[in-house]
Amino acid sequence: MEQEKDKEKQKMKGSEERWRGAIANLMEMSSNLESLQSLLLKKAVFVDDDTFAKASLSSEQSRTIKVLEQRVETLERELDAAITAAAHARLEKRQAEAAQKAAELRAQEITKELENTTKVFELHMEELRAKQEEISKRDKEIKLLEAIIQTLGAKESHSTSG
Repeated sequence: MEQEKDKEKQKMKGSEERWRGAIANLMEMSSNLESLQSLLLKKAVFVDDDTFAKASLSSEQSRTIKVLEQRVETLERELDAAITAAAHARLEKRQAEAAQKAAELRAQEITKELENTTKVFELHMEELRAKQEEISKRDKEIKLLEAIIQTLGAKESHSTSG
C-alpha cells in the first residue's frame, strides 16, 4: 500500500516538474517574442506596394523552389531505391535460373543413371534367364540319367535274380 502511495507521489512530482518546465519554456518564448517585436518595430523598413509585391513574389518563388528541390531529392531517393530493387530482382532471377539449370542437370544425371541401372538390370535378367535355362536343361539331363540308371538297375536285378 505504501509502495503504491510512493509511486503516486513520484508520478505527481514528475508531473509537477514537467509543468514547471513547460511554463518556463512558455515564459522564455514570450520574452523572445517581445524582444523580436521590439526589434521589428525599431528596424522596420517601409517599402512601396510594387517593391513589396516583388519581394513577396520572390519569397514565394524561393519557397516553391525549395519545395521542388525537396521533391527532386525525394524522387532521386525513390529512383535509387527502385534501381537497387531492380538490381536485387535481377540477381535473384539469375540465382533462380542457375538453381533451375542445376536442378535440370541433376535430373538429367539421375535419368541417365536410371537408364544405366535399367540396362544393367536387363543384362542381369538375361544372364539369370540363361542360367535358369541351363539349370532346367541340366535338371532334365539329370532326370534322364536317373531314369537310365533305374532302368539299368532294374535290368541288372532281373538278370541276377533270374
